[in-house]
Amino acid sequence: MIQDLPINDRLVIPAAELQWRFSRSSGPGGQGVNTTDSRVELRFDLENSRVLGPFRKARLRNQLASRIEGNCLRIVAAEERSQWQNRQRALARLADLLREGLKPPPPRRRPTRPGRAAVKRRLEAKGRRSELKRRRQGRPSLDD
Repeated sequence: MIQDLPINDRLVIPAAELQWRFSRSSGPGGQGVNTTDSRVELRFDLENSRVLGPFRKARLRNQLASRIEGNCLRIVAAEERSQWQNRQRALARLADLLREGLKPPPPRRRPTRPGRAAVKRRLEAKGRRSELKRRRQGRPSLDD
């Protein structure tokens, strides 16, 4: 039942580093909702993890700062009627969060300038528009 959590090819979170808590769910379950502890809370302590190096810990701290409470990343699942399904959902969410948090940042945008031809086209279009508007202006004739 206890299983390690694979994140990618080179990172697997051991089951010993995952902390589980169960409670009664307010979600679906019919009459059994008041008797079974189907709500799952999964905690993963980032700071005390042995499989994460300092670089990965720092990146996760920066990327997931809004989701970290103290030193722990907390996931709650209560959508399903069974505890087992909620456990699977919590594990999948944690794996997705860690995968997203460990992604490298996108490359920085290099500022560019418009080319000479693009500037020329833009100015010509502005001139055409200006000419059109100038021709529209009604000049009163001597007959009025």
